[in-house]
Amino acid sequence: MAKRQKRFEVLDAREVNKDGFVTEWPEVGLIAMGSPNDPRPSVKVENGVITEMDGRKRSEFDFNELFIANYAINKDVAEQMMALSSVEIARKIVDINCPRAEVVKVFSGLTPAKIAEVMDHLNPVEMMMGMQKMRARRTPSIQAHVTNVQDNPVLLAADAAEATLYGFDEIETTVAVFNYGPFNALALLVGGQTGRPGVLSQDALEEATELQLGLRGLTAYAETVSVYGTEKVFVDGDDTPWSKAFLASAYASRGLKMRFTSGTGSEVQMAYAEGKSMLYLEIKCIMLTKGAGVQGLQNGSISCIGVPGGVPGGIRAVIAENLVTTCLDLEVASGNDQTFSHSPFRRTARLMGQFLPGTDFIFSGYSATPNSDNVFAGSNFDTDDYDDYLLLQRDLKVDGGLRPVREDAVIAIRNKASKAIQAVFEELGLPRITDEEVEAATYAHDSTDMPARDKVQDTKAAQDMLKRGITGTDVVKALAKRGYTDVAQAVLNIQKQRVSGDYLHTSAILDKDFNVLAAVNDLNDYQGPGTGYRLQGARWAEIANIRNAMRPEDI
Repeated sequence: MAKRQKRFEVLDAREVNKDGFVTEWPEVGLIAMGSPNDPRPSVKVENGVITEMDGRKRSEFDFNELFIANYAINKDVAEQMMALSSVEIARKIVDINCPRAEVVKVFSGLTPAKIAEVMDHLNPVEMMMGMQKMRARRTPSIQAHVTNVQDNPVLLAADAAEATLYGFDEIETTVAVFNYGPFNALALLVGGQTGRPGVLSQDALEEATELQLGLRGLTAYAETVSVYGTEKVFVDGDDTPWSKAFLASAYASRGLKMRFTSGTGSEVQMAYAEGKSMLYLEIKCIMLTKGAGVQGLQNGSISCIGVPGGVPGGIRAVIAENLVTTCLDLEVASGNDQTFSHSPFRRTARLMGQFLPGTDFIFSGYSATPNSDNVFAGSNFDTDDYDDYLLLQRDLKVDGGLRPVREDAVIAIRNKASKAIQAVFEELGLPRITDEEVEAATYAHDSTDMPARDKVQDTKAAQDMLKRGITGTDVVKALAKRGYTDVAQAVLNIQKQRVSGDYLHTSAILDKDFNVLAAVNDLNDYQGPGTGYRLQGARWAEIANIRNAMRPEDI
């Protein structure tokens, strides 16, 4: 065996070298941007119909291209906008003197290949400058994952309450065991409204059950409706753009906020990338979302982040896909959810593309539980990183969506949420939650701190919830009967939003008083220094006032 150089032995032992890396391989799609197989931009419009797009005649379009040509491109301006040079368009994105509305108009007439070419002219700093201007909502926000490997409903409710106390405006759960779905949705609804009234919650399940829970008022939004950049991947999932558009309309027509999900690398992961770059295929996904009339998109590679994370320039492509989403005037929930690296440096660097400029949702899944309990396969940041994240906000004077909280406040809200879900279970005739479980959930770090529950009994009862037709209104009645009138009112207000439909506007969230904040009444107006969202006043004082900072009175 050859003698090793000692510094290389040390380097090989570093955490970062546990990550996987590959060189570019365009033939199978292992290239982030600018594949030699990506088409050249072109468009031809005849009698209001796109007859050629990116070098292919209409008769050669696959169903993705046909959907994009029919519904995602403004044919009235397509030839005019495509005639602009890609460099000129890229400069419009960065130029503080070019209004957001002008960029949106330009992008409305571009084809997938043209958009990919535009992105290739931008470096990550320029992309972040563009993101600051182009995100739909003026005020940035953040979403959390709330799960546990035991699907323990008491712990879920306590964790949801803590998460919303920290400032998450959306909370998302899923299941370790499918039949637990209704319990998990119920726990997030009760716990979330206990921690901060107005938070939106969802339960990521297979689409029929997820829609059913939403229609019954147990969830408020959905986002795990995936679209793909190649026809073969769609067919593999028994879907088409039209079926996804129909499903989206089912949610929205019943007052449920929803967005699609996509991300660079999914087509490579499913072996149908057709030799195209990850970003080019992702741009098709974004345009499918736009064409379907959906208000937003969860992208940023999401569960495929290891794929772009392993190729040169992959994280740059992730920033680019988020930016494209904003340029097409969609809400962006910009990933940062699934963990992809053993290196804390890489994890932080991956975050900065969204954290510094701000996006509609900087994380589409910060883990509000330890990653050992995150059933979404872990997140880029978790509860053990709260203090680090809060300090990043404070150090850089950036609003990353979280607020410092006191230990006594967390204990109190976790206890209240645990008792509230205990009361709801009792009123609805669900399996008993003991005082021991309430106490454990109040102080727990993760699910290993919780007493075991009878899983057979729980899963049967969860499915029985569906058979009995339990709705959000039943939850309101149960809470009110047991004296949790404030939580009952918050859950009722969430039900009312389903009727008004106010939070179906692009990039909508609700504040603690149930006022809607969206791209309609909080449109991003950034146009250089002194404009747009500024971290100041009470919000800056809140972020600056971390719990472990020394104060004058302490000296």
